Amino acid sequence: MNKENYQIWMEEEIRRIPKGQVPKLLLHSCCGPCSTYCLEYLSRYFSVTVLYYNPNIYPEEEYHMRVREQERFINEFPALHPISFMEGRFAPNEFYHMAKGYESAKEGGERCFRCYRLRLEETAKIAKEGGYDYFTTTLSISPLKNSAKLNEIGRELERQYGCKYLCSDFKKKNGYKRSTELSNEYHMYRQYYCGCIYSKNQRDQEIKEKELLERSN
Repeated sequence: MNKENYQIWMEEEIRRIPKGQVPKLLLHSCCGPCSTYCLEYLSRYFSVTVLYYNPNIYPEEEYHMRVREQERFINEFPALHPISFMEGRFAPNEFYHMAKGYESAKEGGERCFRCYRLRLEETAKIAKEGGYDYFTTTLSISPLKNSAKLNEIGRELERQYGCKYLCSDFKKKNGYKRSTELSNEYHMYRQYYCGCIYSKNQRDQEIKEKELLERSN
């Protein structure tokens, strides 16, 4: 995977939008906090629908908590162009089927790449069916997510489904920093693990090991 600057790609694509037009964009969101800066930026140029499709979230109570935070932010944020919300299917079995054989993979590895594809493909399908001009995801705002892989998958799905993928690397130009500022401003719930049971177990183990190390020093 190369070192393309996908932030520049996105800016160039936005500059190609004819003056006076506001294209429809379907934005897959992994969580409310990650969506904050993405929506602040994208709603200047697009009519955005936020799709919350995350069958990886564990446990179910966590899933519903994140959905509520996403909806709350959309309702409270004063966007230039309309932002609407769409809750996708919560189908954890689809995630577990996808993750089979990769349960022990480290966070950020092949299991995560397969999870990117699972969520982006659902977004591409809905974007195609709904007549959207573009689709993309908030995932690239996280320093822990592989933006090159996300954009590689997104462009493959663009060719497969015929709906344009908006390349991005939202962490660029202090995007991640701005997302934390907005999350604090809106008093948003920020989870301590990515979402799935495997990431939760890994994070819990890291916290436990850190606590043991601190007690031993």
